[in-house]
Amino acid sequence: MRTSSPEPERRPIARLLWAVVSLLISAAPNVGSAAQPEPEQDPIAEYRAMFGDDNPAVFWEMRGEALWTTPRGPKNRSLEDCDLGLGKGVVRGAYAQLPRYFADTGQVQDLESRLVTCVERLQGIDRATLLKVRFGNGEAHRSDMEALAAYVAAQSRGATLSVPLTHPQEKAAYALGEHIFYYRAGPHDFACATCHAADGKRIRLQKLPNLTRADDARAAYTTWPAYRISQGELRTMQWRLNDCFRQQRLPDLIYGSEVSIALTMFLAKKAEGGVIDAPGLKR
Repeated sequence: MRTSSPEPERRPIARLLWAVVSLLISAAPNVGSAAQPEPEQDPIAEYRAMFGDDNPAVFWEMRGEALWTTPRGPKNRSLEDCDLGLGKGVVRGAYAQLPRYFADTGQVQDLESRLVTCVERLQGIDRATLLKVRFGNGEAHRSDMEALAAYVAAQSRGATLSVPLTHPQEKAAYALGEHIFYYRAGPHDFACATCHAADGKRIRLQKLPNLTRADDARAAYTTWPAYRISQGELRTMQWRLNDCFRQQRLPDLIYGSEVSIALTMFLAKKAEGGVIDAPGLKR
């Protein structure tokens, strides 16, 4: 009579696998609240340091300068008469004082929404056409808005951030931005503050700045726009805020909307006193 061989004992193997899994889990970082690595141990900081003074954003700056000075559009005019808040044609230092209220539009505008106004009025290029490519997509699509923002921001490099908060609409924008920063919404009940209102938070290797602290806010805000190494593109504050909304699982942030400008105003005021060092270099 044949007898089947006994089933091999599986329990020791299962125990070994569980021990390995448990070890990995215990060694894994706590995404939400683990202490952030010291600066010299921060892999992202080390990666950034490898670039030294080299920043590919310079190519966006050069293209932006050409877009600024070259006559274009139905009116065949350049943007050299654009008023960014310091008078017609004054670019140097202008980004360090944005967002701000503009009497000619009756609105508080950030850098990108003001550039849209100038392109529409001076060159006759309609908003819809201009914003077909709001954000670049590699060699397939290059964004004029990102290039223009890079050029203008670079002209404030070394200037101290000082955003006006005297006009009633500027004050209203700040108050709205503060409300949105702390407002929880979406399927995960997230707010901007969920990730950016406490010390020692990070996601994987990326430390998260506490934007309610002046030093963190200055370090973060004054380096936008920034070249994103992982994307091979220069990105602007409008892009950054939209990406935050995406990660909160919220609807897309409308480009140049009141919400986007209000959030920018709030963050800029939190970073006031910082020195502009944009375009920066990000992971």
